[in-house]
Amino acid sequence: MAGGLHGKRALVTGSAGAIGSAVARALRAAGCELLLLDRDAVANNALAAALGGEAMAVDLGDAAAVAAVAGTVGTVDILVNNAGILSNSKIAATELEDWRQVQAVNVEAALILSKAVLPHMRARRWGRIINLSSYAAKSGGLTAGTAYSVSKAALIGLTFSIARETAGEGVTANAVAPAYVMSRMISEQLTPAQRAAQLAAIPVGRFCDPEEVAHAVLFLASPLAGFITGEVIDMNGGLHFD
Repeated sequence: MAGGLHGKRALVTGSAGAIGSAVARALRAAGCELLLLDRDAVANNALAAALGGEAMAVDLGDAAAVAAVAGTVGTVDILVNNAGILSNSKIAATELEDWRQVQAVNVEAALILSKAVLPHMRARRWGRIINLSSYAAKSGGLTAGTAYSVSKAALIGLTFSIARETAGEGVTANAVAPAYVMSRMISEQLTPAQRAAQLAAIPVGRFCDPEEVAHAVLFLASPLAGFITGEVIDMNGGLHFD
């Protein structure tokens, strides 16, 4: 499935987390060269050392820092905008400072990095931009709060915009929208009662594995997915059909 990716350079944000590290491993196994961005320098450096990639520590909520890094990344064939932070605050409890931080990490960093890598992709007439959205974008958030749900919906809008602009230039832009992936967002940021309630509501009867998300990303990155652009792959265990 992922044939043809050997030697492609892939940039993964939020690479030290559960989904990001699974994506990095899948891309490396397919022969990609890796550039890994995460604010957790220790964990990210360890992952890069294990996989043979390059690690960069950056706070993706700091637009100036992201822009500075974006100016140094060079040629990138595959961009996976995976980094994200969660807010569980519903609208009445959403403060502007929290709202802005969530948008900065979840949307603005993706915009900045996409703008940085697109000129090279367009010039080479080959590129993949894959954004990690969420079921929260379509559901309005069950346990997730307002800022998070809106940020993930905005990420889908960004995906569509890039796809529309680059469809004739060998570049594709797609999104993956998982629900309740086994990660720190599930294990640490939901209460036991919330976890039990959501598990009971998922028709397939389990949470999503990070490796399943990585498999979807790898498919969208592959040359054989070149006729797919502006698509959102739902991975929600049957919570939502469309």
